[in-house]
Amino acid sequence: MDVLLTEEEQMVATSAREFLNGECSTALVRKMELDPMGYPPELWAKCAEMGWPGMCLPEEYGGQALPLAYLGLVLQEVGRAVAPVPLHSTAVTAITLARHANKKICETILPNVSAGKTILTWAFSEDDPRFIPESVKMSASADGENFILSGRKLFVDNFLAASHCLVACRTSASSSSSKGLSLFLVDTKANGISSTPLRTLAKDQQCEVVFNQVRVPKAALIGELHQGWAVMEQLLDLATVLLCTQMLGATRMDAEMAIDHAKFREAFGQPIGAFQSIQHMCADMIIWIDGGELLAYEALWKMDNGLPAQVEVSQAKAFCNEKCPAVARNSQSIHGGIGFMMEFDLHLWLRRITAWSMRLGTTFEHRERIAHALLDIPGNVVLGRPVPPLAA
Repeated sequence: MDVLLTEEEQMVATSAREFLNGECSTALVRKMELDPMGYPPELWAKCAEMGWPGMCLPEEYGGQALPLAYLGLVLQEVGRAVAPVPLHSTAVTAITLARHANKKICETILPNVSAGKTILTWAFSEDDPRFIPESVKMSASADGENFILSGRKLFVDNFLAASHCLVACRTSASSSSSKGLSLFLVDTKANGISSTPLRTLAKDQQCEVVFNQVRVPKAALIGELHQGWAVMEQLLDLATVLLCTQMLGATRMDAEMAIDHAKFREAFGQPIGAFQSIQHMCADMIIWIDGGELLAYEALWKMDNGLPAQVEVSQAKAFCNEKCPAVARNSQSIHGGIGFMMEFDLHLWLRRITAWSMRLGTTFEHRERIAHALLDIPGNVVLGRPVPPLAA
């Protein structure tokens, strides 16, 4: 893995930053916090003109077939600008469909995603917040040429803006050969669906969604019946590492604001950046962000090269869950009282960094996943090396 950006990657990152600097002001971010849809269609249309929604989709569907690392770079800039666009949920769902959906669904949905005409999302979490197959209780039962979906999903991102939602349902009990889950692409306007907006710390648009006897055609099945966990696990890993890049972009912007403030805010006749305690805080902030980036892009590099990346994904998320909020807290301390005023923009980054650190798995869940990989049966391969058996 080359840790330095190529010329093309740098160009993508630079163009994304310049575009969002010109198009996404903090006033727009604040406005979208109060908007029921949560995003400005005009900005989303311009993002589509930049090629962002379809950049990792196959060219036959209007995409650019670029590596996942490119999407990570763009989402990093989206996080830096705290841009209110539904790129994360749309791109993650669209990539999953491109990999696992049938040809008809891909031809119907994905060209519109690339063109910015279709927004997508996915739904997994229920009352049990863990990202494990056993937490899914929502049922899907066969009825002729349809499946009938009943249950409730929580914290569904951009549901009100999305035209379709990829939903994880239980179609059978777990067995030795399957986890009993299946995935369905559901029209969000279908009869029997109701939603309630959830007010989150980030003030973005998430919903509780209730499915009451919702009829879905069998053709909407994504992947194989009862075998949806393997697909969902890939989606969750991709969503998690891309969320890390978005979090890191926001965190670097937060750190840069604190460092700039430390250069000019004076106390006792000199800039506060002259004090060693502030210098150490600033140095720690940049070290943590750089470390998070290395972990996140290592996971994306492995995904791009078809290598197992679950451990790397969890390493990145566990690290970012701890270090990104720590950077935001340091930034608040360096700014002092003004950092806690709603009129001051710093809280826009603090709230999102904190909220994103709580999504898609806590630090403890990801550490447990890493530990299970490291301490699993003899012969398991972790980080490219065989794991020896534990001593008796």
